[in-house]
Amino acid sequence: MSDELQVSALNSSQPANQEESNFNLKPPYQTPKGVHDILPADHEYYTFIKKVVRHRMRQAGFKRIATPIFEYTDVFVRSIGDATDIVDKEMYTFLDKKGRSLTLKPEGTAGVVRSFIQNGMNQLPQPVELYYIEPHFRYDRPQKGRYRQFWQYGFEIIGELDPALDAQAIFLANKINEDLGIDKLFKIQLNTIGSLEDRKKYTQALRDYYYGKERNLCEHCRDRLTKNPLRLLDCKNEDCMILAQLAPKMNDYLSPESKEYYNDVKEYLAELDIDFVENPTLVRGLDYYTNTVFEFWDAHDGAQNAIGGGGRYDGLIEIMGGQPTPAVGFAAGIERIIANMKREKIRVPSKDDVHVFVAQLGKEAKKKCLKLIYEMRESGIKTIGALGMGSIKQQLKLADKFNAPYTLIMGITEVREGTIIIRNMTKGSQEIVKFDNAIEEVIKKIGEKNLDKYSPGEVMY
Repeated sequence: MSDELQVSALNSSQPANQEESNFNLKPPYQTPKGVHDILPADHEYYTFIKKVVRHRMRQAGFKRIATPIFEYTDVFVRSIGDATDIVDKEMYTFLDKKGRSLTLKPEGTAGVVRSFIQNGMNQLPQPVELYYIEPHFRYDRPQKGRYRQFWQYGFEIIGELDPALDAQAIFLANKINEDLGIDKLFKIQLNTIGSLEDRKKYTQALRDYYYGKERNLCEHCRDRLTKNPLRLLDCKNEDCMILAQLAPKMNDYLSPESKEYYNDVKEYLAELDIDFVENPTLVRGLDYYTNTVFEFWDAHDGAQNAIGGGGRYDGLIEIMGGQPTPAVGFAAGIERIIANMKREKIRVPSKDDVHVFVAQLGKEAKKKCLKLIYEMRESGIKTIGALGMGSIKQQLKLADKFNAPYTLIMGITEVREGTIIIRNMTKGSQEIVKFDNAIEEVIKKIGEKNLDKYSPGEVMY
């Protein structure tokens, strides 16, 4: 390993890796544990999800932002909190050539907030509404729908303190789930963790409650008791969950203002016909949250198969060095969404289907077909050209494998007569048309509405 670039999980106490300790790799190589290739079939899901997210975000006036893959480590330590599992165990942190500590981003909000401050976005009309669709990195235990490199989409509403914005964030997230066909699979869990002052009082109450019960806690929760008692309510260990159910409730330590704010959020959600479940143990895994928190839990598996969540983080921008600025946001895991879409056998529209396969025989036919293939693509006809040395029979078999509905066939006779054959691959029928009319005839068959045409100025990515 280079002494110029040392990558590790920050503060990890595990040996330098028992699961991947064999560095004497030989071909054929495989991906490291916890990462995976996104193959063409899965890219259709990613493309569809991105399209749905972009559509809903643009409708709501959000602008897209992209922050760097890595940031100075302190950006995440200060924002996420050094007592969280992410900072304590899961960050990919390394030193650059000048010894500066950098971290691959484990979540999106911290980078967006850093950018908000650095680029003076407080001077823009408020609230500033931003969204992102990006990869993130956590040294987590790989499991279904959870990877060490994973994609999230998320959005932030920065600059206004209004319970209606909290309701809007939940509504937007739910609307995207509706568009993806998975909204019925999840229940919205809702809670408030109050203001910073409320949390201080509640944190002390939790410490008092757990005093003398330490031996009943898991190893992680014994550590959380001193660093971040709120996380005790979020543990999935069975014994810890039983204790959490009997622990003091946040509602008893909320100020009148916090209670009013939370009630307003619930009223707005009711007005929007959004169903939710009040969950007093929901705290979220990041330190920067205040007041409203929410998650989308699997209707059957609960938090074990949650796809995303968010909440209000009114103190974060000040912690990061900016002026006090309220904000609320949401993020969801794209791989987890895809896993649920596949589980429900939800098919997504594909624009990758081929319209036409071009088969040719002989050098002169190949020369003619080269230009024809280009012109058909420019006309919006998705075209694959077989320009190898195979026979027409072999090329037709290849056209079947590509599921092309039509094949254009050109041989020596067609070159001489200025014609080309259009073969219907489904029916097995074919007709001869003038070579110069081939594009026009193909468009009639596949239909104008199915063409994949654009001008460079209209490309949407």
